[in-house]
Amino acid sequence: MGSTNGLVSAQGKQPIFSFGVISDVQYADQPVRRSFAGVLRYYRHSICVLQRAIHKWNEIQKLKFVVNFGDIVDGCCPKDQSLNAVKLLVDEFETFKGTIYHMIGNHCLYNLPRDMLLPLLKIPSLNGHAYYDFCPISEYRFVVLDGYDISAIGWPQDHPNTIEALKFLREKNPNSEKNSPEGLMGLERRFLKFNGAVGKEQLKWLDGVLEDATKSNQKVVLCCHVPLDPGTTSQEALLWNYDEVMDVVHRYSCVKVCLAGHDHTGGHSIDSHGVHHHVFEAALECPPGTDAFGYIDVFDDRLLLIGTDRMKSTEMIFTP
Repeated sequence: MGSTNGLVSAQGKQPIFSFGVISDVQYADQPVRRSFAGVLRYYRHSICVLQRAIHKWNEIQKLKFVVNFGDIVDGCCPKDQSLNAVKLLVDEFETFKGTIYHMIGNHCLYNLPRDMLLPLLKIPSLNGHAYYDFCPISEYRFVVLDGYDISAIGWPQDHPNTIEALKFLREKNPNSEKNSPEGLMGLERRFLKFNGAVGKEQLKWLDGVLEDATKSNQKVVLCCHVPLDPGTTSQEALLWNYDEVMDVVHRYSCVKVCLAGHDHTGGHSIDSHGVHHHVFEAALECPPGTDAFGYIDVFDDRLLLIGTDRMKSTEMIFTP
């Protein structure tokens, strides 16, 4: 078991509730290899990180649920093994003695189309969309976004969302390889095929959910595989229309924290409206014997992430 990066609970208070977190397991029955950026990826070991995480979460006992921040399997998984690999990982998650909430990432969609993937991950879905919300207690609402709503991956090739995404990429990225940011400057470097956007219908839905949460006096934790703030992630790992999403978020004061995966190194920022943005370190990039998972203690005025090993512990105190 990796070491826990402990922080003392907020003024010794008991949390209202706690939940587990892990991101970018990206399992594949493949040998270790380097990413485009030259970082070692431990495809077979990542399931061991997940197993240790679940053992720890079950041991803690107080956890109400677990959120998996996407990319359950890796794109390098041979396509004839994709279905079995996803089932293997879902079965592993199911050994947690509580509810698991999944979201989709780009690597999930490299492996399986949405119509197969969403039922396997038990994601509540309307017309193939993967956004939803849930309330673990009356004071808190969790909102899970579908960051690949408008995307060149996951939808059928003739789907309007694929056509819209490809048109968008042609306009924004002149490279023939649409995963290459070559020649793109600053925040334009996010216009890559492995990212995506939140569509107009989802933005409308988000606005309605946040309006309802405000009326209900709820604090909101926003979850998305793809990060939503340039201060917390590399320019290449941002949601295409993060600015439109945050425009909706900033109309209200109920969203306290935005949590994400996708950018494997992790990161943290507080935006101009006092909203915390936190990106989790990837389980995939843990060398054998190391871990990246954690759990979050939820209080009235803060979230306290207790990270294990490579996942940094972080206290997120809400702006009054």
